[in-house]
Formats: sequence, structure tokens, C-alpha cells
Amino acid sequence: MSMNAKIAAGGVAVGLILLIWLPWWIAFLIVVGVPAAAYLALDPSQRRRLRRVTRKELGR
Repeated sequence: MSMNAKIAAGGVAVGLILLIWLPWWIAFLIVVGVPAAAYLALDPSQRRRLRRVTRKELGR
């Protein structure tokens, strides 16, 4: 299993656990808000590099 697949599986597991313990809208805010906050914490040059790499991988 690749590293990205492990991260995705962990994210799904955490999301399901949050849905059980918390109201759905709080779980949704956490699941969407954490990656968004991490992206916004990057420098502008790191954001450009991330977008460039993502587009390059989509073209494969």
C-alpha cells in the first residue's frame, strides 16, 4: 500500500470516528478545515510548487 493510500485510509477512518462522536456539521468542519488550514499555512512559493506538482501528476 502506498503512503498516499495509507493517509487516505487514515483520513476516512478518522472521519467516520468523528461522525460517530460529534454532530455531522462539526465533523465536516474538522475534516475540511484541517487540510485547508494546512494549505493556508504554506508560503506562496510552497503553494505554487504544490499546485505545479499536482498538475504534473494529473497529466501522467
